Amino acid sequence: MSTPRPGAAGATRTCPHCKTTILQSASICPSCRHYLRFDSAAATGAAASTTALNVEGTIRHPAEGGAWEYSVVLVVRDDEGNEINRQVVGVGALHAGQERSFSLSVEVFPTSDMRKPAKRASTRH
Repeated sequence: MSTPRPGAAGATRTCPHCKTTILQSASICPSCRHYLRFDSAAATGAAASTTALNVEGTIRHPAEGGAWEYSVVLVVRDDEGNEINRQVVGVGALHAGQERSFSLSVEVFPTSDMRKPAKRASTRH
């Protein structure tokens, strides 16, 4: 995995509040929701996002039986199916009668970077 240079589309930085890796262009941290800068783009909403994917679901443990453990795993793949990132974002247990709801959303933001990324050599056979 390569990291784009500062200023390029996809360049990242660390949120000073929660230490999550976020987009360098972010005015608000998507994790802790703290404001990172108060610029005119943030004030006018010029970098408005579009939700490209939104998935929600709920699991419920039956009223009887032993506890269930769960792991929430997030995997990001590129257009060739290569794994870019894998993270466990949450773990826990459900006891009889309990339920958990899960929500995943992917927001996309327009940029002024019109360059296409260089094509990587494929390592698949």
